[in-house]
Amino acid sequence: VHTSPHLVNWHERYRLAAEGGGKLVDDQVFADAIARVAAANQGQKITVFEILTAVTFLLFAEHPAEAAIIEVGLGGRFDATNVIARPAVSVIMPVSMDHEAYLGDRVELIAAEKAGIIKPGCPVVIGAQESETALQVLIETAERLDCPTFVYGQDFLAFEENGRMVYQDEDGLMDLPPPRLPGRHQFANAAAAIAAIKAAGFEISHRAAEKAMASVAWPGRMQKLAQGKLAELAPKGADIWLDGGHNPGAGVVIAEALAEQEEKHPRPLFLISGMINTKDQSGYFRAFKGLARHVYTVPVSLSDAGVPNDELALRAAEAGLSAEPVSSVASALMLLRDTWDGPPPRILIGGSLYLAGAVLAENGTPPT
Repeated sequence: VHTSPHLVNWHERYRLAAEGGGKLVDDQVFADAIARVAAANQGQKITVFEILTAVTFLLFAEHPAEAAIIEVGLGGRFDATNVIARPAVSVIMPVSMDHEAYLGDRVELIAAEKAGIIKPGCPVVIGAQESETALQVLIETAERLDCPTFVYGQDFLAFEENGRMVYQDEDGLMDLPPPRLPGRHQFANAAAAIAAIKAAGFEISHRAAEKAMASVAWPGRMQKLAQGKLAELAPKGADIWLDGGHNPGAGVVIAEALAEQEEKHPRPLFLISGMINTKDQSGYFRAFKGLARHVYTVPVSLSDAGVPNDELALRAAEAGLSAEPVSSVASALMLLRDTWDGPPPRILIGGSLYLAGAVLAENGTPPT
């Protein structure tokens, strides 16, 4: 599996089969692969992501697996990962406004860039789309390239019934436990994963699907921080969540997941947020209006593009939220612990993958 970006350590991007045992690549194996790629490049101009992508294919060639999952870095059409002529399946998940400076300022333009991973005659799975315009761009591209196409809501779907997840496609129904990741949007995500496995030509047993739903975990995406150095600074009994989502679309699904929790287990919600200046900060915060009691804004120290905490507090206020700047996540947790005298709160730390990585590192709980 290749994913990007990493949160704490570079080797998080690579999970290897065979003797790797499905574990993150060993640091020495990773370093050796980088050295060999750099030597082969012979000093030519190359980006960091291009080097890391070349490392992906080198490692995968030397650690063969039945299937390789490769996450696109940015967009799709011109992405360094987009060199596979005949993928077993191309999967495009919900398209929303993000990276507008590179991908375009309209959702249909962004969809067209992402559609660049669709290859002639190769299966395509299209996940749940909020934008009908984006959906049409993706479908039209797949049809033009004569691809077997599987669209969420048309060819497959998932819904909740009696606290369970039901997956449905032309082969029938699968009654499964709900995905371990919080939020109703994870039902659609899980459905796309099952559809992709089947579209790629693999069989998936009911038992395997059940195991996947019950064990799925994704660092920095609605990740519960139950323990660790930072978690210990929070008010007693606090329910702490970490999510690196950073655009308005992410804000909506995160807010929906938290609202769902609020219905089941009411708690006052506080945000600890840091963002970078290429993101729509007010758009992100608007999703939490009427849900969050207060926002503590913090600097994002791992990025030169971090929005100053006082400026970010203004963006939160523009979105209708009560907000104040503080110096760090630790300071926000201690301030909340010292000043809040109500029931144990629910805390969301988020707004940036850079922030999520810094929090996991400081908390002593990096991805493994």
